[in-house]
Amino acid sequence: MSHPHGHSHGRIDPSIGRSRAGLRAVAASLASLGSQRSPQTLVFILTGSVALLADLIHNFGDALAALPIGIAFALRSPRAEHYAGLAVVLAIFGSACVAGFEAIDRLINPSAPDHLVALAIAGVIGFGGNLIAAVIRTRAGRLLKSAALIADGNHARVDALVSLGVVGSAILVALGADVADPLIGLAITVGILRITWDSWRTVRSEHWDHEHAT
Repeated sequence: MSHPHGHSHGRIDPSIGRSRAGLRAVAASLASLGSQRSPQTLVFILTGSVALLADLIHNFGDALAALPIGIAFALRSPRAEHYAGLAVVLAIFGSACVAGFEAIDRLINPSAPDHLVALAIAGVIGFGGNLIAAVIRTRAGRLLKSAALIADGNHARVDALVSLGVVGSAILVALGADVADPLIGLAITVGILRITWDSWRTVRSEHWDHEHAT
């Protein structure tokens, strides 16, 4: 017998289940990112590395970009998810701007970082934390068909790339190639811009499909 008030008993509404799954993915990825911030901040204070500073900026930007996604899932609003996805795309583009600026500044004003072993370890920590966050968000995004989460997974993957660049920079500077630091930064910038474009296409495509489905 159907109920006239239009909802079913004995099971969770699919939209509520999706909302909870999305929030769990956002929380788990933020926990992974949060575990790396303290050691990276301490190493930055010790080394004064501009590359590591850029990595920290990306990580904090990633956390801020996750907030609108969490809010969108809590509201169970496809429109809010779309705008959250756009916010993530802008955050990725902002990361590209920061990385590019820091790389060009380092070329103009050469300065090799100190304590290279600690710098490399901080880069490895950042790479691991961001890669875990990227996997969590991308898998959840594909499962929930959320372009915003997929774009945010791309954002975390960008930050993992930046962290790996920090490791490469520490190694090459140790070998005497100080110019490698800004050159790696420029290469990372190009990679970030590519992921910005891919994320924009993902978010735009989902919005287009949603608009035509309704």
